[in-house]
Amino acid sequence: MNALHQFHHFFNCCIGAWHTERTYHYLDRGEVERSRTEFTIRTLTPELKEKVLADNNYPNHGVDGFLGFHLAFETVSEKGEEVGQELNMLFVPRREGPRGLEGDYLRDRAYEEERPMVADFRFDPGSLQLVMTTTYTHVVSVDTITLLNPRLRLRQILNYRRPPQGQPLQEVLLVGFGVEQKLT
Repeated sequence: MNALHQFHHFFNCCIGAWHTERTYHYLDRGEVERSRTEFTIRTLTPELKEKVLADNNYPNHGVDGFLGFHLAFETVSEKGEEVGQELNMLFVPRREGPRGLEGDYLRDRAYEEERPMVADFRFDPGSLQLVMTTTYTHVVSVDTITLLNPRLRLRQILNYRRPPQGQPLQEVLLVGFGVEQKLT
């Protein structure tokens, strides 16, 4: 199976309702927080795919081959704090190489900053692992999702202090882990 076919398989498995338990380690302040999240993923219409491209001023070369999704989630922390968000995302493959499929990951609203955002993704078809790297104003977030089977995903989130241009990621501010189980 080629990388693009596996990429489509990965996302076909992700459509539906999910439950996750996560643990966040805030290394910069020495805190640990647990939370649970209920989220749903559904396929985007061609019109919403075009809107995500337009929101990001991204060249529109047609949206037929692009995978697009609507994500809605509600998170409750162990302290009782509640956060909810809905966003639309689009994955635009650019190339297939030895490290897998690579491309742009566009959102109409980002997590850290509520604005349209273009990030990078890399998909490894052998491990069914998706790595999304987003450079925000103050942090760089590396979010990894590994599909273990069609009903179980592992999540890892690393937030680094954003280094000066051209410098490597070094200072880890946040480490998050989660087990995501499909409900429907």
